[in-house]
Amino acid sequence: MMIVQPIALTDIAHTIQLALAPVFLLTGIGSILNLLASRLARIVDRARKIEADFTPIDDPGHTDQVRQLRLLDKRMRIVNTAIFLCTTSAVLICIVVAGLFVASLLGLGFARTTAAVFVLAMLVFITGLILFLWEVRIAVRAIRIRDELLEREIDHRT
Repeated sequence: MMIVQPIALTDIAHTIQLALAPVFLLTGIGSILNLLASRLARIVDRARKIEADFTPIDDPGHTDQVRQLRLLDKRMRIVNTAIFLCTTSAVLICIVVAGLFVASLLGLGFARTTAAVFVLAMLVFITGLILFLWEVRIAVRAIRIRDELLEREIDHRT
């Protein structure tokens, strides 16, 4: 039979101190998730606009509409995956925080497991951020402003 030892207030205070850094990290991940959700909403709005104005196959603009919808579909999948990964990272960090308290309260040694879960959370988060960067790069490449609209001066020097 396992006997649970009383826990000193200083031990709980120390556990709270250890848990603060991951909790602040959750705030940052929440901000990233908000940003990703906003991007996804804008992509969906743009796709709906194109769908509402969709032209028949014989229309000269049809090919461009299909190209844009394919690009938006790709961006939606990337952002959706980034949201999934960042959310997974947040859940893993919550598990780390809970694990810190359980280990402290029960006097268990979960140090390696806790460290492994935290490292996994960071790797998943990094992957989500890389996907975010990839999606932004795709979006920027897709929005090319024609030179004639920029009214740039033509350099006649050779």
